[in-house]
Amino acid sequence: MAGGNLPAGGGPEAAAPRRGVSRRTLFAAAGTGGLGLAAGVLAGPALAGTRQEREVSDVVPFHGPHQAGIVTPAQDRMHMAAFDVTTADKEELVSLLKEWTAAIAAMTEGKEIGVGGAASGDYEAPPEDTGEAADLTASHLTVTVGFGRTLFKQDGEDRFGLADRLPPALIELPHFPGDALEEARSGGDIVVQACADDPQVAVHAVRNLARIAFGRARVRWSQIGFGRTSSTSAAQATPRNLFGFKDGTANLKSEDADAVEKHVWVSNAGGGEAWMNGGSYLVARRIRMHIETWDRTSLREQEAVVGRTKREGAPLSGGKEFTEPDFTLKGSAGPLVPADSHVALAHPSRNGGVRMLRRGFNYTDGSDGLGRLDAGLFFIAFVTDPRTHYVPMQAAMAKNDALAEYLRHTGSGLFAVPPGVEQDGWLGQGLFAAA
Repeated sequence: MAGGNLPAGGGPEAAAPRRGVSRRTLFAAAGTGGLGLAAGVLAGPALAGTRQEREVSDVVPFHGPHQAGIVTPAQDRMHMAAFDVTTADKEELVSLLKEWTAAIAAMTEGKEIGVGGAASGDYEAPPEDTGEAADLTASHLTVTVGFGRTLFKQDGEDRFGLADRLPPALIELPHFPGDALEEARSGGDIVVQACADDPQVAVHAVRNLARIAFGRARVRWSQIGFGRTSSTSAAQATPRNLFGFKDGTANLKSEDADAVEKHVWVSNAGGGEAWMNGGSYLVARRIRMHIETWDRTSLREQEAVVGRTKREGAPLSGGKEFTEPDFTLKGSAGPLVPADSHVALAHPSRNGGVRMLRRGFNYTDGSDGLGRLDAGLFFIAFVTDPRTHYVPMQAAMAKNDALAEYLRHTGSGLFAVPPGVEQDGWLGQGLFAAA
C-alpha cells in the first residue's frame, strides 16, 4: 500500500452545510464547571486557542484531488460497511451523498455532526450526533466512499439513470478457485471505509452515516479490523498478520509517487468513466485463516509456504527484509524460494509488473461454534484497474499459491472510488453531474 503525503485541500474553516461543533471543545467546556455546552463552545479566546492547538496534529484533510484513506499513512483501526440503497428516487440518493459529505467533513476534523451535536439540540428530538466520540480527538480519521456495480445497474435495470456512466473496469469479479463467498458478506451499492487510530472514532463514523442513511440506504454488511497488515509509507514499520509473518513488505509506498500514479490512480479515462479521473478501484476480500491448522504446522513449512523467514521477513534466498528475492537461487532441494510460495506468486515479476496498494487489516469475529477462531485478513487493495491489477494475480494465486490451503475467501466486493471532494463539492458529484 501507499501512504505518506496527505491530499491537498482547504483549511478546517471551509464552509460546508451542517459542519457542527468541535467534540473536543464540547468536552473541554463540559469540564469547566458545568457551564452550558453552547455557552462553553462560544467562550473566550483562550478556549479557542486550546482547541486550535489540539486539532492540528491528528486531522487528515478531507478536501483534495483524491479521497483520503488511500495513500494516507495506514491507521491501526478500520470499520468498513457496504450499503444497499433502498430509495428509488435519484434526488434522495444525491441528498444522502451531500449529507454524508457534510458529516464526514465534520467528523474528520474532530467535530460533532449538525448544529446541536450530541447534546445541545432540540431536547424533544433525537440528537444529530450519537455522542460516543464526544471526548475523543479526530484520531487521523479518514472516510473513503466508493460505488458498487449494482448502483449503476441491477438485474438489467438502470436504477438511477447511471447505466451509461458504468466504468468498464467496474466488473463483476469472477469466482476464483477455492472461493466460499457468503452473499451476506459480499457486494453492495456503496461502500464506506472508515480508518482511525482509535476504534471508537471509526465505529462512530460508520454508525452516524448509517443513521443519516435511514430510509434511503441500509447496511448490507460490515467488518471491523484491527492492526494494519501493510505499511503505506516508508516511515512505517512492516506489520504482522495473524500467521505471525510480516505482511506487505513489497507494498507500494506513497513516497514512490510515480508508482502510485501508475498503479493506483485512474487517469485519462475516456467515455463513460471520465468522472473517475483521480479516483481508484477498491477491492475488498474477507479471508478467513485456518488458524488452528497453521498453528500445528512446522516452522520450516510455514516459511516455505510464505517464502520469507518468520523472524525478520527476509526472502529465503537470503539478505534482509527489503532484499529483492532471487527466484533463480537453488539449494539441494530446488529453489530457495519455492515456486509455489506466496512471495513468488505475488511478486511483480510474475504478474507483468503490476502492483497494488494494499491497505488490509486483521480481524477476529469470535469462534464458529466448534472452538475454531473466525479470524483472518480483511484484504483491501486500491488499483487503477482491477482487470489488470487484481484479477490475473488472484486467479494465479488461487490455483497455485501454497498458502491457499490455509485460507478461505468468505466475502468479496469491488467498488469504484471517485476522486476527492473540492471545497463546496460533494461525494460523487462528477458522476451525477455527467448523468
